[in-house]
Amino acid sequence: MHTFQKTLSDRSFLTRFAWLSIAAAVTTILMKFIAYVMTGSVGLLSDAIESVVNLAGAMMALGMLTLAAQPADAKHPFGHSKAEYFSSVVEGILILVAASGIAYTAIERMLHPRPLEQVGIGVVVCAAASAVNWFVARKLMVAAKAHNSITLEADSRHLMTDVWTSAGVIAGVGLVALTGWTLIDPIVALVVAGNIVWTGVGLVRRSVDGLMDVALPEEEQRSIEKVMAHYREKGVAFHALRTRQAAAQRSISVHMLVPGDWTVHDAHHVAEDFEGDLRAVLGDALIATHLEPIDDDNAFHDVHEK
Repeated sequence: MHTFQKTLSDRSFLTRFAWLSIAAAVTTILMKFIAYVMTGSVGLLSDAIESVVNLAGAMMALGMLTLAAQPADAKHPFGHSKAEYFSSVVEGILILVAASGIAYTAIERMLHPRPLEQVGIGVVVCAAASAVNWFVARKLMVAAKAHNSITLEADSRHLMTDVWTSAGVIAGVGLVALTGWTLIDPIVALVVAGNIVWTGVGLVRRSVDGLMDVALPEEEQRSIEKVMAHYREKGVAFHALRTRQAAAQRSISVHMLVPGDWTVHDAHHVAEDFEGDLRAVLGDALIATHLEPIDDDNAFHDVHEK
C-alpha cells in the first residue's frame, strides 16, 4: 500500500471572517430593531430576528473554524475538518427556529393589525443594514470558494438570504404606506418565514451529506478520471476508486494496477507522479494508492466493489 497524506494548510486565519460576520450581525441587529421601533412593522421585526440568528450562526462558525483549524492528533488522525459541518447544521436549525417565531408574530399581527409609523426613516435604516449584510456576504463567499469552507459558505448564503428578505420587507412596508392595507406587512413576514425555512432545510441537508461522507462533486471526479486516463496510456489500470469530502479535506482511495515486470522503485515513482497530478487539480487531499500487479487475477478482487 502506497499512501500519501498532505495536511491541510493552516486555516486559523479563516476565523477573521467569522469575526467580520459577528460584527455585521451586531450592527444590523441594532439598526433593524431601531427601524422596527420607529415603524412598528412586524416585517422589520422579522428581519431583525433573522439577524439575531445570523449572530448565533456567526458565533458558532467562529468556534467550529477554530476547531477545524487544529492539526491532526492521535485521537483524530484525519484532522478536525468535519467540525465545519456542525456549524452549518446548527445554523440551519437556528434558521428554522427563527422562521417559526416570525410566522407566529406575523399571524398575531394579522389577527390584531395596527398602522405603521415613520415608514420612511425605518426603510432607510433597514436598507443601510442590508447594504452591510451584502458587503459582508460577498466577502465571505469569496473566502469560502477560495478556501473550500462550507462554514463560510453557509454564513454567506444566510446573509444573502437576509439581504433578499430585507428587500421584500422594505417592499411590503412601502406598499402599506402607499395603499394603507396593513395586512400586506404580516403577509410579507410570512413569505420571509417561508424563504428562511427553505434556506435552513438546504443547509441542514448539505451538512448531513457531509457528515455522511458524501463523494466528491461530479466535476472533481471528472478531473480525477482525466488524470487516470493519462496514466492508462502508460500501461497503468485503475479500479476501486472511492472519494470522500469532509469540509475542506478531500480523501481519495484507488487501486493502481501496474505491469508485473515493473520494479517496486518504478511503480512507486509512478504512484508519486499520479498523486502529484491529482493534487495539482484538487489541491489538499488525503490520497491512498494501493499498488497491484495488473497480470494477477487476484488484484481485481475487491469485496467492496459493486
